[in-house]
Amino acid sequence: MNHLMSWPEPVVRVQSLSENGIGTIPDRYIKPISDRPALKSEIHDHLEVPVIDLQNLFGKDPALHQETSRRISSACRDWGFFQVVNHGVSHELMKRTRAVWRDFFELPLEVKQQYANSPSTYEGYGSRLGIEKGAILDWSDYFFLNYLPVTLRNQSKWPAQPVSCRELVAKYGAQVTKLCGRLLKAMSINLELKEDYLQNAFGGDEMGACLRVNFYPKCPQPELTLGLSSHSDPGAITILLPDPDVAGLQVRKGGKWITVKPFPNAFIVNVGDQIQVLSNANYKSVEHRVIVNSEKDRISLAFFYNPKSDLLIEPAKELVNEDRPALYKPMTYDEYRLYIRMNGPCGKTQIESMKSNR
Repeated sequence: MNHLMSWPEPVVRVQSLSENGIGTIPDRYIKPISDRPALKSEIHDHLEVPVIDLQNLFGKDPALHQETSRRISSACRDWGFFQVVNHGVSHELMKRTRAVWRDFFELPLEVKQQYANSPSTYEGYGSRLGIEKGAILDWSDYFFLNYLPVTLRNQSKWPAQPVSCRELVAKYGAQVTKLCGRLLKAMSINLELKEDYLQNAFGGDEMGACLRVNFYPKCPQPELTLGLSSHSDPGAITILLPDPDVAGLQVRKGGKWITVKPFPNAFIVNVGDQIQVLSNANYKSVEHRVIVNSEKDRISLAFFYNPKSDLLIEPAKELVNEDRPALYKPMTYDEYRLYIRMNGPCGKTQIESMKSNR
């Protein structure tokens, strides 16, 4: 991926645009009419992403364990998204990690610019996804870093300011990685595979993980743009720590966009494309996007748990039969994510293009 050395045009920081007090957004951020959010008409109060209490997932009561597993399985099949509480990650650590990143985005631009990223790795401070010249952009800035494998973890590329940032990211990453492992175990069992099947198929101890901290500045015309365009996540699973005060994530369900209301101290979990492939579409990744706000900025932390980059991922043989042949061609995760790194978020066109002709 090192041939993607530089952005096709100068990078503009969305936070700087917002803080300059502009009344209209530049044309570069105006979405086609079909992609614009209907901010008022698309609130479906009767539809809510399931909230699942994980307390009993590995408890001693088999009936409660089974009920929790059933709820996870149902959410993976029907929604591709769910919120989890009693997940084992310290609430104080969640709060402090989110706060330290908000402090980072409030630092002077010249401090943040020291971490400016390039499309070769995306690592660092960025403001766009995809390298197409003249592309319509999203209303957001972000910071992207590698957490796993340890060989790719380079703390010198993590912010040195605020001073507690590196330590908090390391602790937060360790606890969230543990949660990812527990969820993969539950999903494996629910698919009637061995409990360590998904973890091993994705590389075992060599699985990858990265963190993208999203900053969505206030926007004077939120009805014309998106903080993040519609996409499904390319990896295995994503654990999102949302902004507790400002909703923004929308999930596509039955052709409608549902705004997720963050539950207190919960993570939002979603199935990635690689689980869809490995489960032979028993579990599905789901399109989602982010809307922005004219009154408040918003921050969220997306922790991506991903396959080892050079492993071939294909449907599990146990989930392939005459009635349900393999739906996807084998592909490494490196090959797969190159698509989104070059083209940016594009709905579900990427995984659809993987479908087998058999």
